[in-house]
Amino acid sequence: MRILLSNDDGYRAAGIHVLARVMAAFGDVTVVAPKYHQSAMSMAVSLGGKQLSYKDLPEEGPGRWSYLDSTPASCVKWGLEFKYENRHDPDLVVSGINHGSNASSGANYSATMGAAEEGAINGIKAIAVSLCDHNPDADLSAVEALLPGIIQKLLDNWPDREGIIYNINFPSIPLSEIKGVKAARQGKGHWVKEFEAWDEARLEALGLTSSFLWQQERVELEEGEKACFMKGEFVSTDDDPSSADHLLVKQGWITITPFCADGTDYQELERLRKL
Repeated sequence: MRILLSNDDGYRAAGIHVLARVMAAFGDVTVVAPKYHQSAMSMAVSLGGKQLSYKDLPEEGPGRWSYLDSTPASCVKWGLEFKYENRHDPDLVVSGINHGSNASSGANYSATMGAAEEGAINGIKAIAVSLCDHNPDADLSAVEALLPGIIQKLLDNWPDREGIIYNINFPSIPLSEIKGVKAARQGKGHWVKEFEAWDEARLEALGLTSSFLWQQERVELEEGEKACFMKGEFVSTDDDPSSADHLLVKQGWITITPFCADGTDYQELERLRKL
């Protein structure tokens, strides 16, 4: 099996190194990851003639490693273009292991999901994996222990159609406390209080100045401009803890939520046709 890996935390993140070790047991691994952190980029790609730097990383492993100074979806595009004889050569694209949750509406913003979806729209099986812990030193041992069995189960039972992305979210708890695995739907929720005035002390208190996961860009302000940054507080609007992915993860379950690269609302399509 030929497997292409990427992530949105950058090639230095612990998660993608664990993922490479896990997936090496399944076949030939190629890693193309962003040079720097690229969270919340969804399926953004680097157009407009932007200069993109890339580099092979022979010291990394297992597998063949490279970085591209671009978005995760662009990394997958670049990997498909330059690391295989043709774009359909990989059998599987896996994105992650993300440092942070991609459950609920987080999946809509997620560049971890965006990288996986890039694989799906190219007709390749696609999986995104996240651990609900933003700490760059998060304990990934439970993911490393349980992910191989989950991947094998999905591969053995993959439906005969294209465009599916499986979004896997792990709770950040010890292996002994994980209740099991559940198929889940995307939970409902949104963010509030999303903007704060730019404050170096506040950024430091949030851990956003010391972690490589968050690259702070400081720009020269023009006359009359003020600076702010985004953070936000998540508000769940879901009342069904038996099926919503983010609520199940909170209870200690690993969740698998199926997404589809085809975003058509077929129920609404039929209603519109009848109008």
